[in-house]
Amino acid sequence: MSHSGTTGGQPGPQRTADRAPASSGPVGAYTELVAGNRRFVDGTPHHPNQDAGRRAAVADGQHPFAVIVGCSDSRLAAEIIFDRGLGDLFVVRTAGHTAGPEVLGSVEYAVTVLGAPLVVVLGHDSCGAVQAAREAAATGTRPPGHLPAVVDAVLPSLRRAEAEGVRDIDGIVDIHIAQTVETLLGQSPVLADAVAQGRCAVVGVSYRLAAGEVRPVAAVPAGFTTLDSDPAAPAAA
Repeated sequence: MSHSGTTGGQPGPQRTADRAPASSGPVGAYTELVAGNRRFVDGTPHHPNQDAGRRAAVADGQHPFAVIVGCSDSRLAAEIIFDRGLGDLFVVRTAGHTAGPEVLGSVEYAVTVLGAPLVVVLGHDSCGAVQAAREAAATGTRPPGHLPAVVDAVLPSLRRAEAEGVRDIDGIVDIHIAQTVETLLGQSPVLADAVAQGRCAVVGVSYRLAAGEVRPVAAVPAGFTTLDSDPAAPAAA
């Protein structure tokens, strides 16, 4: 694979991706995300699908291999932390990765119309939305404007954390990620059906802001490949 625009000894943008992960199903798509994140953490990104050729290739249509339902935090840019490019990821972002009707509809569109075989809920440590909801619950105050919509969406996760005796912020974040996975499947029969048929998987991961690493929190189906898997292992359809 040729590289261009190399600076400082790091590989520049590639004209094409290393693999075609969507064609190998949920596991292949997930394995590619794992590999991309490891490249990002190691400081050796490939920057695939970010050149003029790729821009022209996807101008008439898109076939993303994964849907990312992520937090809107400015440090959580999915294409960067997973080392992907144009047309690879269908990204839906809200504060605290809260999943209202518009988010559910966007995910359903990507899975049913665009054929994406993987949905990833992407949260992160020290999440401000979770912290804001926790403060609002502790003080009994309501934030101004439309912020209560975000707080109200996080509150079920806070109640679940309290019931499980989890008090540290990052433990609560993990519970909120898992809760979002359950919300997507529970409120979208369309997505749940795609998972039941084996056409799609839903995975929740948490991103470490300082280290740049993602780690698994929840997955449906339960036996689905985790982020600890060897990215060199053969992908299953």
